[in-house]
Amino acid sequence: MPASLTRRQALAHALALGGSLALPSAHAAEAPDRVLRAARQLPALARQLQRATGVPGLAWAVVHGGQTIAAQGLGVRRLGHPGSVDADTVFQLASLSKPLGATVVARQVSLGRVDWDSRMHDLLPWFALSDAQATQRLTVGDLYAHRSGLPDHAGDKLQELGYSAFEVMRRLYLLRTAPLGSTYAYTNMGLTAAAQGVAQAAGQDWASLSRTSLYAPLGMARTTSVYEEFTAQHNRAWGHVRTPDGGWAEGLPFNANAQSPAGGASSSVRDMARWLALLLARGRWQGRNLIATTALQPLWEPQAPGGHYGYGFNLGATEAGLEFTGHSGAFMLGAATAFTLVPALNAAIVVLTNGIPLGVPETLCRQFVDLAAEGRVTQDWWLRYSQAIAPLMAPEGRLLGQQPPALPAPAGALTRYTGRYHNAYYGTLEVEQAQDGLQLTLGPVRQRYRLRHWDGPRFSFAPALESAPPGSLSQATFTLAPDGTAPAQRLWLEYYDDEGWGTFERI
Repeated sequence: MPASLTRRQALAHALALGGSLALPSAHAAEAPDRVLRAARQLPALARQLQRATGVPGLAWAVVHGGQTIAAQGLGVRRLGHPGSVDADTVFQLASLSKPLGATVVARQVSLGRVDWDSRMHDLLPWFALSDAQATQRLTVGDLYAHRSGLPDHAGDKLQELGYSAFEVMRRLYLLRTAPLGSTYAYTNMGLTAAAQGVAQAAGQDWASLSRTSLYAPLGMARTTSVYEEFTAQHNRAWGHVRTPDGGWAEGLPFNANAQSPAGGASSSVRDMARWLALLLARGRWQGRNLIATTALQPLWEPQAPGGHYGYGFNLGATEAGLEFTGHSGAFMLGAATAFTLVPALNAAIVVLTNGIPLGVPETLCRQFVDLAAEGRVTQDWWLRYSQAIAPLMAPEGRLLGQQPPALPAPAGALTRYTGRYHNAYYGTLEVEQAQDGLQLTLGPVRQRYRLRHWDGPRFSFAPALESAPPGSLSQATFTLAPDGTAPAQRLWLEYYDDEGWGTFERI
């Protein structure tokens, strides 16, 4: 896992990177004994991982050619409630939504409705980057390969605050961008814009397009791209987070509708196995060509700077040079998912869990690949992944680990800080006086933070949304007039400044 990746990039791309990929041979033989033996060892390996981590529930499926040769669950869907995980339990996929959605786009390419080189200006004329020339040249492929120039995870915090997909995408033009095609930066909302453009060209919304063009033809009856349809299912998994004592507790719900093509799909391992079978069969399903091979191939070819990413798919190779494709998904509020597809073995595995990212699905995927390819597990994958992911899940913030000053400068009259503050990106926030100090309210969901006095006009608050690792502590600093009596003129929020829009002016 390259050190240059940001926290959230690394969580979304926990599979090893590098290499290119060829589609599997159309004349692949029946499942060799080593693949079958590898699949049979997964229950024991999954139990070991559950004992090591306590993750409440996980499920996995293995596909060879057109056959699902293993599909099983372990653990519970929700702590403290009846209901075991099985192969039909529906999990939030998080970023596995990207390769799944890229397959939806590939079908539209196959049908001639769009192309990976279709310009976003033609599909969504209102969508813009800060660079007008880049806006004119930007393509669907640029956004699916994360080479648009948008900053890492651009717009995610807007989505978490409850802004609609349209409102988030409309505001992305306010962000500074790198030159088009010059760099790789993982963006959920940029990819979502591309998917929305494709859906509009097809005359449908994204969720309907996904259902009619992929889920329904494959018989993926439990798969949806709508959060409310996920929560309506009886056999579904709840997200779980770690507690300070190392245990587990139910996490807050995370509605990812606004970034549905990038992180809002949900599915079971039995359904996902059907999708993997389609990929292994080069787009053929039940004797007919659902997607042309020429439309699928670009997904698995290097498209991003660095060569490790195609269109919605990671590209990688084992230490022995065995090429694979895959992706990981993660929600800080309680989901970790992964799949790996190995053309040379004509086999694939998907693993879904209902706990925060610790390395469990990636470990089980790589253990299977080792067993299927080498007949043995070549290294301690759990140690490798858990050690790599642990620091990425660590709390963050400038004030973290610091003690408030023993003799802090007084805050003065709290009424100087109250009022409404605004910037063009995040909109308007309100600071009010509460019984125990100050309270900040931000966004359409009216996200509330308690501001605790730290020193003079500096306060602290604890971010509690999807982008914040548990235990994070952030800073809020007011700018006061020199005489110290006039109302504060601006407010800087550390947590919301990663894209340069952390400063709000009084209105």
